[in-house]
Amino acid sequence: MGKAHSPIDKPFLFSVVALVFAGFLIFSSASLGLLAREGASFTSVATGQILIGILGGCVALLITTRINYRLYKKYALPLFLFSIFSTLLVFVPAIGFSAGGATRWIDLGFTTFQPAEFLKLGFVIYLAALLSANRAHIYSLKQGVLPFVILSALVGIVLLLQPDTGTFLVILATGLSMLIAAGVRWRDISGLGFLSLIGLSALVFLRPYVMDRILTFLNPSSDPLGNGYQIQQSLIAIGSGHIFGRGFGQSVQKFDYLPEPMGDSIFAVFAEEFGFMGALLLLSLFIFFAFRGLKIATHSPDQFGGLLVVGIVILIVSQSFINIGSLIGIFPLTGLPLLFISHGGTALFFALVGVGIVLNVSRYAKLK
Repeated sequence: MGKAHSPIDKPFLFSVVALVFAGFLIFSSASLGLLAREGASFTSVATGQILIGILGGCVALLITTRINYRLYKKYALPLFLFSIFSTLLVFVPAIGFSAGGATRWIDLGFTTFQPAEFLKLGFVIYLAALLSANRAHIYSLKQGVLPFVILSALVGIVLLLQPDTGTFLVILATGLSMLIAAGVRWRDISGLGFLSLIGLSALVFLRPYVMDRILTFLNPSSDPLGNGYQIQQSLIAIGSGHIFGRGFGQSVQKFDYLPEPMGDSIFAVFAEEFGFMGALLLLSLFIFFAFRGLKIATHSPDQFGGLLVVGIVILIVSQSFINIGSLIGIFPLTGLPLLFISHGGTALFFALVGVGIVLNVSRYAKLK
C-alpha cells in the first residue's frame, strides 16, 4: 500500500466545516418554532443532533480520516451485508420504530437510529469495490451492468418496504453516477435509465402517496390546505426572505406554518432568515464541496479511491439539491433531509463519516 504523501485537502474540509456551522445556526433557530408548537425542551430536541450528529460525527470523521481507504475494499462485502442486516432490523417489532406511516428507525432507548443512512454508505463502498475489481470487464453486461442491477434491486426491496422512496432514488442516482465514472458504455447507461423510468412509473401507480406528490408538484395550488400545504408555505417563507432576509432567528413561518421546520423544510427557514444572498451562499458551499470532492476523485491514485469519492460526494450533493429543489418547486417533495443542515443525528453522523473517507483519499491524491 502506498503511503500518504500530503495532508488532507483543507479547502474540502473548510466547505464541510462551513456547512456544519451554518447547519447548527439554522437548526438552533428552526428548533424554536417546533418548541413553541409542541412545548418540548431544547435538550430533548438537540440531543441527537449535537451528541450523535455533530460531536459523534466529528470524532468519526477524525477516525476515518486516518484509516487507509484501501481497507474498505477488503471489507466491502461484510460492510454492505451488515448495512442490509441493520436496515432490516426496523421490521423487528421490539426494535423497529414507526412514525408518519413509515418504519425507518431503530429505537435505542435514549435516541433513535436510521440505518438507511448506513446502507447508503455501505452501498457506495461495495459498488466501488465491485466496479474497480471488474474494471477489465466493465464493458460486459454480465460483469459491468448486471451486478449493479442486482445490487440496486436488493437495496430497493429493503427500502421500498419501509417505505423510503426518496433514499432509494438517491442511491440509484449515485450508483448511475459511479457507473459513468467507471467507464460503463453510454448505451448501457441509457438502457439502465430507461429501465429506471419504467420502474419509477410503476411505483407512481402502485404507491398512492407517490402519485399525490407528483400531482402536487405539477399543480401545487390545487390543494393548498392538504397535499400542497408544505410547498405553499415553503414558497411563502422563501419569498418572505427577499434579498437579505428577515434576520437570524426572525422567521415567522417556522412557528405555526411550516411542517418540519427543523427537518426537510429547514432550507425554507434558512432562506427566510438570510434571504436570497444567504441561500446563494449556502448553494455555493454545496457546489464548492462537489467541485473539490470530484477533483479529489480525479486525482485519486487508483480507481477504487476515485469511485469511492464520486459515490460519497454525489450521494451528499444529490440528496441536498433534491431537498432544496423540492422546496422551491422544481422537484416533487421527497421528505429527504438537507445534509449537514436538517435535524437528524444519524444522517449528519454518516455524512461526516463519508467526509472522513474522502479526506483520507485526498492524502494520497496528487492534487495541485
